Amino acid sequence: MGKYFGTDGFRGEANCNLTADHAFKVGRFLGWYYGELKRRAGDSNPAKVVIGKDTRRSSYMFEYSLIAGLTASGADAYMLHVTTTPSVAYIARIDEFDCGIMISASHNPYYDNGIKLINGQGEKMSEEIISYVEQYLDGNLYIFDSYWKEIPYAHKDKIGCTVDYVSGRNRYIGYLISLGMYSFKGKRVALDCANGAAWNIAKAVFDALGAKTLVINAEPNGLNINTNCGSTHIENLQKFVVENKCDVGFAYDGDADRCLGVDELGNVVTGDHILYVYGKYMADREKLLTNTVVTTVMSNFGLYKAFDEIGIGYAKTAVGDKYVYEYMVKNGCRIGGEQSGHIIFTKYASTGDGILTSLKMMEVMLAKKTTMSELCKPLKIYPQVLVNVRVTDKKEAQEDEKVQAAVKAVADKLGSTGRILVRESGTEPVVRVMVEAETEDLCKEYTNEVVQVIHEQGYAVE
Repeated sequence: MGKYFGTDGFRGEANCNLTADHAFKVGRFLGWYYGELKRRAGDSNPAKVVIGKDTRRSSYMFEYSLIAGLTASGADAYMLHVTTTPSVAYIARIDEFDCGIMISASHNPYYDNGIKLINGQGEKMSEEIISYVEQYLDGNLYIFDSYWKEIPYAHKDKIGCTVDYVSGRNRYIGYLISLGMYSFKGKRVALDCANGAAWNIAKAVFDALGAKTLVINAEPNGLNINTNCGSTHIENLQKFVVENKCDVGFAYDGDADRCLGVDELGNVVTGDHILYVYGKYMADREKLLTNTVVTTVMSNFGLYKAFDEIGIGYAKTAVGDKYVYEYMVKNGCRIGGEQSGHIIFTKYASTGDGILTSLKMMEVMLAKKTTMSELCKPLKIYPQVLVNVRVTDKKEAQEDEKVQAAVKAVADKLGSTGRILVRESGTEPVVRVMVEAETEDLCKEYTNEVVQVIHEQGYAVE
């Protein structure tokens, strides 16, 4: 990961470690860089960049700062206004933009924000270009075989313009509706929009497909995004689905690239449930290319047991939808995702898309003429305990012989009835010890065995 950009963009508390000045400079570089690429290729047209934002109060500030930087460098900025991350990716791809920018901190609280960079194919921007952005932010840019103390401003008629592009967002809504293979008529569907980017999109899609759509947390005020709502606080939707006798419920996060569900009984439908249900649905119709569902190492042990029972293969990547997508593209896989609800359907999208995910789950319900609880029933989610140990050195703690011996001892005890995973945090001086087993007591017992050795070896920060 870079100095500023992690696996999901440049994220931080607004005007603390992510400032309006940062946004201006990101816009300055992207506007100049893509314009320069065109100029060097003999194309005199300005660079075109599409921008979306979520409902945080600071998103407007960052939008204006980015646009100022883009237009100052000669690029034209097309504004989708409040919209979802996957809609920016979709429009960047189909309307042949040079790149896209989404202003969002996803599931984080309102006072955080982020800048996500998307390439012209609707995918996360390459590490190479992100490294150039970071070099420019630090004042040490080396590109096109030259050092740049500063990049040039555009002048006169070369200064960029802004374009209201709400029509792009509307076409994305139309695209989602076009994917509905069945009428939702007669189905009561609850949607938790997290007071975020899905608030003015999701209901329109479900209504158009005929559902009786009941919506909660769709009154954003700039300060309530993800606050006790959405996919990170799904308990509210669980209660709502049961009380209102809904057939199913779906919860999104702030930028709607995640989706979790609730069945008609009020049980949570995790990302692992979604991978199981839709993966099996694809396999049943011989649509699961390579017979592989892509997961991360954090998917539940029960998911792998369930896949083994029905003969579906699986791959495990590092945590992060970026790594899931890279594996899928490289190996020709059609479905993959994370336990947290980032689900990617490469036939339909180049990024996780919460609303699309909910539509595909509705498709399975309607095609199979059954309930969500019945679809999820064969998947047994194993109890899981995760302990975060703050340490002096992540690498040394993990590679210590006695720590490794303790991990192996637990793995041997678990055998085929569970698993242990020890990994380092990508952002903190923390080692994560996770155990899945048949009972929660066993999880706690085995987790403590490893954590105790980390303490005994002197790596833990008390």
